[in-house]
Amino acid sequence: MLKEFKNFIMTGNVIDLAVAVILAGAVGLVVNGFVSDIMMPIVGHFAGGLDFADMKIVLDEAVVGTDGEVIKPENAIMYGKWVNAIINLITVGFVLFIIVKAYNKTKKKEEPAPEKPKGPTTEELLMEIRDALKK
Repeated sequence: MLKEFKNFIMTGNVIDLAVAVILAGAVGLVVNGFVSDIMMPIVGHFAGGLDFADMKIVLDEAVVGTDGEVIKPENAIMYGKWVNAIINLITVGFVLFIIVKAYNKTKKKEEPAPEKPKGPTTEELLMEIRDALKK
């Protein structure tokens, strides 16, 4: 069983998959960094300096004691984080689209295989058989 597992692990497909997963994690970090550190400040700038992550609808205010300690935390719908997630999704999708498009341009275009010469038709074959039988 150990030998079978070793053969399974050492096949090219498993190694390729492992490399792809590791590479995808690294690309994910780069793309998420691009979105959060470059794109979101630009979007926030054009939105009037608004940080979407801070947008919320407060359902229940926080209750603070006389000593300044929070007795009951604020209950709020943090829809700004959801807006950030949507912008992140759109931006990541666009960046991946650009990457795939650039990758596809680098691939060689396969030339169509030349058409095989057509063989004799059924009528021609029957005529050849008839002629062979006559001889």
